[in-house]
Amino acid sequence: MKNLLHLILAFSLASFSCADHSETNSENNTIENPKTSISLPLAGNAYSSKHLEESNITDNGIENWKDSNETFTVYFRIFKPGTFQISVEESVEVFGKSEVEFSILNETKKITFTTSKKAVLIGNWKINQEGYVALKIKGISKNGDRFPSMDRLKISSADYDGKISFVPNNEGNFYHWGRRGPSVHLNYAIPENINAEWFYNEMTVPENEDKIGSYFMANGFGEGYFGIQVNSATERRVLFSVWSPFNTDDPASIPESHKIQMLKKGENVHTGEFGNEGSGGQSYLKYNWKAGTTYKFLLKGTPNGNNTTTYTAYFFAPEENKWMLIASFSRPETNTYLKRFHSFLENFIPEQGDYSRTVFFNNQWICDEKGKWTELNTARFTNDNTGAKEYRMDFAGGTENNSFYLKNGGFFNNYTMPKTNFTRPLNNKKPEIDFNNLQ
Repeated sequence: MKNLLHLILAFSLASFSCADHSETNSENNTIENPKTSISLPLAGNAYSSKHLEESNITDNGIENWKDSNETFTVYFRIFKPGTFQISVEESVEVFGKSEVEFSILNETKKITFTTSKKAVLIGNWKINQEGYVALKIKGISKNGDRFPSMDRLKISSADYDGKISFVPNNEGNFYHWGRRGPSVHLNYAIPENINAEWFYNEMTVPENEDKIGSYFMANGFGEGYFGIQVNSATERRVLFSVWSPFNTDDPASIPESHKIQMLKKGENVHTGEFGNEGSGGQSYLKYNWKAGTTYKFLLKGTPNGNNTTTYTAYFFAPEENKWMLIASFSRPETNTYLKRFHSFLENFIPEQGDYSRTVFFNNQWICDEKGKWTELNTARFTNDNTGAKEYRMDFAGGTENNSFYLKNGGFFNNYTMPKTNFTRPLNNKKPEIDFNNLQ
């Protein structure tokens, strides 16, 4: 009898212990006193499979979701393994009964939504390695006209005590900038005391890296930028812009004395003004450039001695086998040769920010006012505020195959430390250009 009582007591204690352990780790119970807990807004961290500018992702998260063929992917980055519990916060709004599938890698949870404005626990996932986590959201069934609207996810962990990278809020319009992804730059080092009148660069966009919304900027300088864009599925441009010395995002507010003046332009080149990211004079040529082809960029900057500087851009495409004038602008309140040489890569369409893009810069030179060429083979890698704040960590740059490269977007894992200097081998391939034959 005594032994029987001991067995019953032991069994009861074991049962209590198992129940307590399962209570802590159950899919149906929230974590008490988590080591890490974040509130992740879908507005800044989710992407639709449709990639349309008129998106069902708004500043309120996922809204007006009617099409079961449209799926969403939410991204956040962890810096070591851990187990994470994910919930939909109380902001969920339900339109009838619906079933939604949530999955990370090959592990799926199906949740039925029936009540509005109620937090819904989705489940736990064990992530075994550092890097980006992609949570996929798929609609399975609904008896109303749409699936639930969801504003935020809660991500908690009982064992993970590290940083989580994501876009946390919309301060400074960061839902827009965060979903675009980080811009990345190469800042070229030049010898001192050179009056650089010309800046030459060669650029190659690899095949399949020419995503819509990409701006591959080859010849950046202190007062403007010059490169190629993918504006849509059917349109591409060669773009050259010069900022006004009057600091504003509204070109209409620039005084006449501070406006950029167009001096000449090439055949079929459009010219006008731009705003929103500073303001000034803009020119572009619609040109169907090809991924996998190397294009050449040539920029001239000459001070005129009357407190104006003239900037002129030329584009060489092997399809045309000639240097084509893009445009020439006069910038007032300016007396300088070219300076602050750089290249950059950006995505300008937020809905395309989950795509990765890469570009190579193959051969950089400057030429002074006396006609002496100097090769540039050292560059410093930097990124914009989205990357500097570590809201997005999918940024990279460096050297590969004797070229500089930049990469951003797509939530890849191997990022480059900002402010790293890189040196490529000298090409010794001085540009062969007859300046007298340029328009």
